[in-house]
Amino acid sequence: MAIKFANTLTRHLDTFVPLQPGKVSLYTCGPTVYSYLHVGNWAAYIYWDILVRMLQAEGYEVERVMNITDVGHLTSDADEGEDKLEKGARREGKTAWQIAKFYADDFIHGMNALRLTPPSQLARATDYIDEQIQLAITLKRKGHTYQTSDGIYFDTSTFPAYADFARLDLRALRAGARIGPNSEKRHASDFALWKFSPT
Repeated sequence: MAIKFANTLTRHLDTFVPLQPGKVSLYTCGPTVYSYLHVGNWAAYIYWDILVRMLQAEGYEVERVMNITDVGHLTSDADEGEDKLEKGARREGKTAWQIAKFYADDFIHGMNALRLTPPSQLARATDYIDEQIQLAITLKRKGHTYQTSDGIYFDTSTFPAYADFARLDLRALRAGARIGPNSEKRHASDFALWKFSPT
């Protein structure tokens, strides 16, 4: 049976052809571990589980990496606000490390309770900070970044295909349409790669 997926770029149903015969490599977003997950969060993990099980039922070996964001996730979509883990730590009178460990453990317990297929690898953001720094340096060297008073930003105008998947007209985006504008950002679509610690 041919597996078909909706292609967000072309808006067509495409027949799935793996890069390696018989094997699928998959990256899925995991939680930001600052609080308990809600039903909407769990729904996403159930969807991924259904996909993994379907691929396995079709005979594919599935290698799935899922991240756990245990640092550096701001409270706003605007690249503003405070780190959610720091906020959670203050709320509960614990350290950010204690908060991250507690809620990561709770997430894993919840996955087991729901009998979700575990990922092949859980990648915690704090285990990859050196790689994140190197990526930002590489992007800077290639001319894709700029610095503001609060961080390093990716300049989406340097990557013409950036908006293709969502079919966005970047010129039509208005800064601050959903949130307060950041006057230092060059384009409304630019996003933070690295945020400086407030002094």
